[in-house]
Formats: sequence, structure tokens, C-alpha cells
Amino acid sequence: MTPERLRQVLDALVSGELSVEDALGNLKKLPFEDLGFAKVDHHRALRNGLPEVIFGQGKTPEQIAAIAQRLRDVGQNVLITRLDEATAAQVVADLPELEYHRIARIATLSVTPSPQTGLGVVAVVAAGTSDLPVAEEAALTLEYMGNRVQRVYDVGVAGIHRLFAHRGELQAARVLIVVAGMEGALPSVVGGMVDRPVIAVPTSIGYGASFGGLAALLGMLNSCAAGVTVVNIDNGFGAAVAAGLMNRE
Repeated sequence: MTPERLRQVLDALVSGELSVEDALGNLKKLPFEDLGFAKVDHHRALRNGLPEVIFGQGKTPEQIAAIAQRLRDVGQNVLITRLDEATAAQVVADLPELEYHRIARIATLSVTPSPQTGLGVVAVVAAGTSDLPVAEEAALTLEYMGNRVQRVYDVGVAGIHRLFAHRGELQAARVLIVVAGMEGALPSVVGGMVDRPVIAVPTSIGYGASFGGLAALLGMLNSCAAGVTVVNIDNGFGAAVAAGLMNRE
């Protein structure tokens, strides 16, 4: 139940277009709906402006489809993260209106257009092509939240002149998400170029001594650039939610 949908129900009740019983029928699933294996939080959009998002990893296709159907049926847009291709194929078979984004491992279903709530552009900056799954998770989540997104990809420090070619776009962004693996140096460089918040996302990309992203995480936590904050390894979704809240009207 989004704030817009709740207003529609209340306006219809006040105008007499909707009976009290019908209004109760619309509201009866607030604040959550118990499916037995999951309690679907229909109230979340009213509390913090972002409807419940389905974390696909570890759930069966049947569980994912059931949750998505309930969100759809109450008029909420659907976002499913960490959805591998095999599971996605089974979920889409049950919900053909879902759109699967293979690189981001995300599925989306638009019931209503996402209102543009962001004050400005959020830049999503990725060091290398191998970091795109995390970067695209962030970018698509931001768009789902109603933000305009500027993608700046493959601009890592191994060829730093590529980053400087996008100086104007970086400085025009209101918030920046910077995604990098290996040694994780890119957020420090970007943080030294802009006067806006930088959210650093370490990825698990790298050779053995990267320890699955731990080296990048520690490098970002030790950044000498002021204004850089860090989320967990591969957490493009968490970075996007934080950036969306910073960019909200």
C-alpha cells in the first residue's frame, strides 16, 4: 500500500464512491499479510517510502512468485534482488509480466510508474566491467525508487584518464555510488574530486589476496578522502537505498 494508493482509497471513501466495507477490504491487509512462510509487509511504503523488496537468494521459485503476486495484487511495484537465471526462469513462468535483468540479477514488475522523487541525479560509477552486476543492482534499484541515474562505467584507477573524462558528470551528481573490487581505490579518487556524498561499494572481484572483497572493503574504510562512506561487500542494493534517501525530496 503506497501513500498514493491510500489517498485514493480515503478520497473515494470521503466522496462516497467507496463504501466503508469496500474501504475496509482495501485496508485489511495492513500492516502485513501472513503467507505462512513469509509475512509480506504491505505497510513499508507508508513507513519509509519504499515498498518491500524481495531478496531472492535462498528462496524457492514458488515462494518468490507467491510474494511477488501479493505485492502486485495490492498495487505495489515489485523488485526482486539476487535472482539467479535458473530461478528467474521458473518465477517468470508463473509471472510472465516480470522483467528479468540478467547482469544485475534483478527482476522488476511495474504496476504503476515510479514517481520521480529524487532531487537530482545519482551517479553510479564502476571501476571495471566485472563490477557491473553490483553497479547495475544499484542503478536499477535507484530507478525503482524514482531517481534519475547517470551510469559511468569502466573508469578504474588502472586507466585513470578514463575517469577524468567524466569529471563534469561526477561533479554534477547529487550523490555518487562508487563500485570497485581489487584494491578498492576508486572511491578515494572520486571523493577527492567532488563535494557530494560518496557511497563506496566493495565487490568480491579480485585475485586470491583480495579475500573475496575484504581487501577492497578495508581499503575503502581507510579512505583518506573525507565524505566517503562504505557499505558491505557486493551490496549494491543497500548503497542504492541510502543514496535514494539522501536524494529524496
